Amino acid sequence: MKNKKALVTMIIIILTILLIGAVAMIVIMKFTGKEHEEEVKEPTIDEIIEYSVDVPEITTNLLEGNFIKIQFKIQTDNVKAKDELAKRDFQVRNIIIQELSQMTSEEFNGKEGILNLEDIIKNEANKLMQEGKIVRVYTTSFVLQ
Repeated sequence: MKNKKALVTMIIIILTILLIGAVAMIVIMKFTGKEHEEEVKEPTIDEIIEYSVDVPEITTNLLEGNFIKIQFKIQTDNVKAKDELAKRDFQVRNIIIQELSQMTSEEFNGKEGILNLEDIIKNEANKLMQEGKIVRVYTTSFVLQ
């Protein structure tokens, strides 16, 4: 009799542990499942285009008098951000012209200069954004004279 009670108690304990383990696995899978993976995945090219704004070509002077013609495509994280950025076109162009007016032609030797300018534009324009954020700035045209 004593052994039967011990066996039933042991089976109940094992089943309880298994049930707790199963619930824990379900909770872990729910929080680290597909929902989380969707947040991390890279956008498709169609999404990039859908969320991007073209900045018309800008021609302006650099610090030492050289001329630069440059054009950008700016990628946002959602449609509302894209719409807001399109409305803020004049502010973005102002940021670009101000930054270029402080730069020299030597700063554009190699790709680091362009990448630096893209980062500056992204960071400064993000300070204006209220409906989302700028994810990336692409230089689509560049002529330095």
